[in-house]
Parts: sequence; structure tokens; C-alpha cells
Amino acid sequence: MIEKPAVLAIFTLTYLGIAVGRVPGLKLDRTGIVMLGAIAIMVFGGLETPEVVGFINWPTMLLLFGFFVLSAQLRLSGFFDAVAGAIARRLTNPARFLMEMMLATAALSAFLNHDIVCFVFTPVVAMALLKRHLNPAPFLIAIAIASNIGAAATFVGNPQDMLIAQIAGLGFGAYLLWCCVPVLFAFVCAYAIIWMLSRQQLAATLQAPASAALNDSPYNRFHTIKGLVILAVVIGLFFTPLPKPLVVMTAAAIHLASPKFRTQDLLRLVDWPILVLFMGLFVVTGAFQASGYGDEIVRSLAQAGLHLISLPVLALVTATLSNLVNNSAAVMLLLKVAHIAQPPAAYVLALANSFGGSLIIVGSVSNIIVVQQARELGIRISFREFARLGIPVTLAAMAGLIGWVMLIT
Repeated sequence: MIEKPAVLAIFTLTYLGIAVGRVPGLKLDRTGIVMLGAIAIMVFGGLETPEVVGFINWPTMLLLFGFFVLSAQLRLSGFFDAVAGAIARRLTNPARFLMEMMLATAALSAFLNHDIVCFVFTPVVAMALLKRHLNPAPFLIAIAIASNIGAAATFVGNPQDMLIAQIAGLGFGAYLLWCCVPVLFAFVCAYAIIWMLSRQQLAATLQAPASAALNDSPYNRFHTIKGLVILAVVIGLFFTPLPKPLVVMTAAAIHLASPKFRTQDLLRLVDWPILVLFMGLFVVTGAFQASGYGDEIVRSLAQAGLHLISLPVLALVTATLSNLVNNSAAVMLLLKVAHIAQPPAAYVLALANSFGGSLIIVGSVSNIIVVQQARELGIRISFREFARLGIPVTLAAMAGLIGWVMLIT
């Protein structure tokens, strides 16, 4: 029998920990906090182990793992470094460089894990900018924002959109067609806003530390082509009735049976903390919904005039919650309390969490990755500096999304 008070207390403490990001006196990060919450649910929630394990959406976990392997193979083949290096060499015109950098980031983020794109692009672009005595901070913020926007273009761009698509049963082509207009609008607004607000800040005073070095993967043409062909086949098969997790796992198996890259090297680049975070969130939010508290939240919001069945309201609630507790945690909760049986609701949830993730640093994992990577190179991106660009971009993107919803519905 579910211990409702215990589940409510654990859920509240877990989400509070996610929002704060740490526990005083401990070395826990958000993944560790969520895992403690999941373990506490198993110990104190009054649930049997099979029931707890049943809360985890395993097809989504397989889909995530498979795309991590596909991204890892392309990273080891030197593809990401080659693209980032090619962009970095085109610094003679900062406006064009910003456009090409954002386009490449968004395009790769749409079909590969956007966290890996940020992880690889940030040091290469930062070092190139420092060598040309340009201020890298606004350009690095642009990488994070472009990755969030680009990841929304397809449902394989980030983990939470994969989850939404899996639960709502979305078709790849239908999603792409519905989302392409608001994503393009958001991208154009992002470029225009970032350039207008940053064009006077190009004279850099930062110098790269002598110890700063890049860990480039040597470019391998054959394995790069192999990785891109397999990725293209996977995306093509998404338009067929074949189960998506099966398609992705088969592609991952081909890469794991590689004559070039060792299994441990591929698995080392899998984002295990993200997988563990999602498994823990499945347990915590699953127990919360099973206890009946999810329905109570919906009723309370409705009494306050916030009906999640309204798509504009769902978009605003999603974006707000994404910046309070991070977009992954926000989606996991909203999937339990919002009704996404109709595709438009699922599309709005997917786009709003991605667009909303650009507001402040803690809104998205990709933002945190960029800021941490920059710090390792001696570049400080403050909360205020990120918000100065992130807030107007997010407001414009959300306005475009809500306008698109109102236009077509």
C-alpha cells in the first residue's frame, strides 16, 4: 500500500533539491539527489520492487542509450571536432561566424545529443575566439541557446523530447512538419537578438590559460562517413512503422561491433548521469502520480484558472517550471499531470521545454555544460550575462510558439 505522506515528502524534497542543485555539506549533484529520492521511494513509499521498476519507461531508455552511442561514434571519428574547427577558421566576419556557428550547432543538435554538441563545440570555438582577441562569452551563450532551439526541431534532439514522443506515440514526420515553423522563427529571433545585444562586446580582455588544451579526436574520414550514413538510415526508418528503439539499438550494435573503436571508449562517452537521472525521475514521478497527488495538482491549477488543456497555458507553465527545476524534471512531472493524448499538446510540451531552457543557466543541461567548459578555459559567464541574452530570446521564441498555436488551432 502506497504511503502517501512519505511519497509527498520525498517528491517535494527531491524537486527542491533539483531546483537548488546541491545539498549543503554533501557533494551531491542533481543526478545524485534524484537517485536518493528514488531509493527513498523504494524504502519508505510502500511500493513493491516490481512496481517501482515498472514506473521506468524502458523504450525511452533504450532510445536514449542508442543515440548516445551514435553520437559517441561520430565524436570518436573526429566529426564534431572537424565541424567546429571549420567554423572557427571563418572568423574574419564575426556576424557571419555567429550565424554559421549557430546553424551548425542547431542542425547537429536536431539529430544528435545536443549536450555532446555543446561539450565539443565550446572549447574549440572559445580558443579560436581568444586567439583573435574576441570576447567568447556571447558566442558561447549562443551555442547553448542554438542547441536548445535546434534540439526542438526533431524529437531525437534531447532526452525529454524523446520521452514525450515515446509516450504520446508521435510520428517523426508529423512532428517535424508541425514544429519547423516555430523553431525557424525562434532561431531567427535568437540570432538577431544575440547579434544586436553583443556586437559592441567583441573586444576581448580575456586570455586563454597556458594550460588550456583541446582534446581533439583525430579525423577519420571512413568512420565519419559510416556514422553519418547509419544516422541517415536511422532517421529514414523513423518514417516507417518499425519500433524506434529497435532501429536505434540495431544501429548502436553496429557501432559497438567496430573494428576501430573499443567498446569501452564508446561507452565512456555515453551520458550515464542523464540515463540515471531519467530512471530516478521515472520512479519519483511515477510514485507521485500513483499516490493521486498529480490529479490534485491539476484540479488546484484549474481552480486557479490555469487549465493545462489550454495549449498557451501549457506552454507558459512548461517554460516556467523548466527554469525552476530544470527542463528534464519539468517534463517528467508535466507528463504525469497534463493530458498529451492529442499531438498538439505533446508538440507544445516538447517545444516549450526546449525554448524555456534558454532563459537562464540552470534551465538546461546544455547551458550548464557550456558554462562549465568555459570556466575550465578561464572564461567566466555570469548568471546575469547569460540571462541578458537568454531572457529576450526565450520571450521571443515563446511568443512565436504561442502565436503559432493560436494560428493553427
